[in-house]
Amino acid sequence: MKRKIITSLFLVYCLNSFGQRVGSSPEYIKALTSEWKGDRFTDGRPKVSDAILARLKNISMEEAWGVLRNKGYFNQYEGDWQILLPDSAMTGRVVTAQYIPLRPDLQNYVKEQGKTEGRAQKGGTNSWPIDILTTGDVYVADSYGKIADGTLIGDNLGNSIYAKSQRGVIFFGSVRDVEGLSEIKGFNMWVKGSDPSYINQMILTTINAPIRVGRATVLPGDVVLAKKHGVIFIPAHLVEQLVLTSEVTALRDEFGHQRLREKKYLAGEIDSEWTDVIKKDFLNWLNNYPGKLPMSKKELDDYLKERNY
Repeated sequence: MKRKIITSLFLVYCLNSFGQRVGSSPEYIKALTSEWKGDRFTDGRPKVSDAILARLKNISMEEAWGVLRNKGYFNQYEGDWQILLPDSAMTGRVVTAQYIPLRPDLQNYVKEQGKTEGRAQKGGTNSWPIDILTTGDVYVADSYGKIADGTLIGDNLGNSIYAKSQRGVIFFGSVRDVEGLSEIKGFNMWVKGSDPSYINQMILTTINAPIRVGRATVLPGDVVLAKKHGVIFIPAHLVEQLVLTSEVTALRDEFGHQRLREKKYLAGEIDSEWTDVIKKDFLNWLNNYPGKLPMSKKELDDYLKERNY
């Protein structure tokens, strides 16, 4: 009898220790994002500052893409979206979710595991990622491009998403109730399609684990830049450097375009490594910049000291 009790306790320990969670543990998320050295949320995701998220909105797709490519990140972009508000950029901290075609025995396990994790038992599992959203989060889901019967949200869940995050969604899949979603002021979405059907024959398997979104690999805590022409997922530890590098590149381009219009330099001089004369001209131009620089003067000075432009 004693031996049976010990064996049962051991099995419970094994299930609790090694069973697959629906929501990733903070320790797992920290391990996935170990190159991030800043503050974190209680769930383990990197806490990229609101100020950086605001500055990121002004970065172009090409500038962000170029910085990531130079860092060896080749699989962070996905295009060809249906967008609710095409002229409104969205940035935020990623919460991921993975969906797959339904299998009854796996569905039973997910629901039981969700119960042990304290997740809502009423309604579908597609509400679980929404329940954990906080301000500044973007709900990003891979639902394998399913359109009919693949609608992850309608206007009810859309209202909940915006109330919690003040953001929208990015789904490699579909939504329903587009008219209702369009009435949520500030809500935006990047999806692969829409359909009047309800979600059917699909199951959520993970929250805040790595997912694939088309061409892109996405980790929980990534920072997303979503614009009219596509979406880029940026590793948290690179986002501040990406923003500053892109801002300086934009200033450099603005200076070069102005000098070309003024016919002060030849196109080849601007489009190659600059001479000392052009560098000095650029620094003087920056010191007399007519608008407000996007970065602090110290950030700019420190950046330029380390660059051979």
